[in-house]
Amino acid sequence: MGFRDHFSSHSSSYSEFRPRYPRELFSYLKGLVPAGNVVWDCGTGNGQAAISLAEYFEKVIATDPSANQISNAESHPRVEYRVCKAEESTLGNHEVDLITVAQAFHWFDVEPFFKEARRVCKKNGILALWGYKMHRISPEVDFLVDRLYEEIVGPYWPPERKYVEEEYKTIPFPFEEISPPSFSMKEEWTVEQVLGYLRTWSSVQKYIQKNENDPVLVVESDLRSAWGNVQTKTVEWPLFFRIGKILP
Repeated sequence: MGFRDHFSSHSSSYSEFRPRYPRELFSYLKGLVPAGNVVWDCGTGNGQAAISLAEYFEKVIATDPSANQISNAESHPRVEYRVCKAEESTLGNHEVDLITVAQAFHWFDVEPFFKEARRVCKKNGILALWGYKMHRISPEVDFLVDRLYEEIVGPYWPPERKYVEEEYKTIPFPFEEISPPSFSMKEEWTVEQVLGYLRTWSSVQKYIQKNENDPVLVVESDLRSAWGNVQTKTVEWPLFFRIGKILP
């Protein structure tokens, strides 16, 4: 099956307007494999998680099937980027201590990926999948963003989006599961940054391609009014997880 590419066409803006995962998350992941040195960050996109993982691990192999995403990724001496599919990686047998998948698992073919994870991960290694829920700012702004998400571009979300909405809970997870503490991403953003982020949504990009107009414009004026006179607001994305130990 060919990979489902929803981001290459706007990979540079995707890189610019994506929030950052909390540093505490990567410290926690390191604590799960304290003696581990090598990580596979699968579906790395622009390398956002890979760069943070490199603070805690000696080597991060960051892969993505999109060459455009990889070309826009941030470089780091301990991060090796490769263009390849999650289900058919170029990694060796039992090469890594930790596998991470940040906001990308819903694009994978599940069973072939799990088979590949078992192949490349060391005995008692860890597989950590996570994603993020809808961001929250204020009731007035959230109402408009939810309208964009559900009503305006709702039909343009790919079918895989449902797995994010279900927080991956409906996907069989055949590993010894670990329950992590709560984490969330937080950014102090201007209204311009929020609007830029909304335009990175795959559904917004698909809407633009189909209709040749920008759906964010439908809510932009009201969103600016709801924002008020303050320069920045706190934007928060709660994270959800499936983390498990890969037993021999």
